[in-house]
Amino acid sequence: MNVKKSFFALGILVLALLILIQGCARGPVKLLVAAPFTGSLAKDGQDTWNGAELAVDDWNAKGGVNGRKVELVKADDKGDPDTALNVAKQYTGKVDAVIGHFNSACTEAAEEVYGKDHVLMITPASTKPDITGNYLTVLRVCGTNDQQGASAAKYVADHFPGAKVAVVHDKSSYGQDLTSEFLKNYEFLTKTQAVFYGSIDRSQALFTDVVNKIKALEPTVVYFGGVWPQGAEFLKEMRQVGMTATFVSGDGCFDPTFIKTAGPVAEGALMAFIPDQKKIPTAKPVVEAYEKKYGELGPYSLYAYTAVTVALQGMAKTGSTDGAQVARALFKMEVSTPFGAMRFDEKGDPQQSPYVMWKVENGKFVEMPMKAPPAASKEAAGEVKSQK
Repeated sequence: MNVKKSFFALGILVLALLILIQGCARGPVKLLVAAPFTGSLAKDGQDTWNGAELAVDDWNAKGGVNGRKVELVKADDKGDPDTALNVAKQYTGKVDAVIGHFNSACTEAAEEVYGKDHVLMITPASTKPDITGNYLTVLRVCGTNDQQGASAAKYVADHFPGAKVAVVHDKSSYGQDLTSEFLKNYEFLTKTQAVFYGSIDRSQALFTDVVNKIKALEPTVVYFGGVWPQGAEFLKEMRQVGMTATFVSGDGCFDPTFIKTAGPVAEGALMAFIPDQKKIPTAKPVVEAYEKKYGELGPYSLYAYTAVTVALQGMAKTGSTDGAQVARALFKMEVSTPFGAMRFDEKGDPQQSPYVMWKVENGKFVEMPMKAPPAASKEAAGEVKSQK
């Protein structure tokens, strides 16, 4: 009997060694982190890389995935859709999954390449709604513009009754979509129209003409759809010409660098973003490890960590790196993440992704109380559902 047990134990050991040897023979699992690592959004790219790197370190400390070490590959898409497309063409077939892209326009440009080649792509930060639902292997772990646009519209309607609202976007795919979602919901809730709807040119350093047009209409609220470099400069110009309207925006401006760039005039600005990540019990150990290694937690660092975790849990579940096989498994799985248990809907979006409003007070973002609980699911994101 003992001999049989010994042979059985030996067989298990040999099998484990074979699996390990096979994993080593196949080489590491490669994850591409595609984000802007140069240019005005380089900080966002570095935040993304840091979160992904921390997740990979955690997995490798436990033996990797399926007996294989995990490696990261960095690709700079510069926040430019054409560059993002070239990145997709360059790395398809050379990596096992993609963590990215960061900007919605870049993800839109690249996803067809990944999707048609069945490469698993999980974006940590692209919020335009119609990015997902087009290809089996394209998923996201963050919320969407229809959710945050609806949340911001409700906040403005509740806290600024009778407001004269001007709406401005930066001509990006993200900015236009975000302002569209805000405006649609705001007009539905208040039965009033915005006094201005227009855009700025991101390539310009000054936005004087647009600012002066808006000033003449005397709005009490200005909603901006875009990212923090232009958002901060736009706000500074508003204040320079004497505008006192409350500045409201979304996740693209929710970054400490917005406050540093805008300076004192950032006080009172409002941004829609998720509830405080540092207060999520399941996120606490990751946040502490991140801040010990990298310093201040980036707005989307935890999402990058989550995107890696989702991809690797799918691979571990299936014992494969085949994008289509892993994606099919993820649609049926409940994945453990720093945000808690995550399930995906039929499009490949998280079933839950709440938004709240934050306000700049004394040089910091402070989470604001809501008159009603924020939407907890896509079905309850707002009175008006996205028509995209």
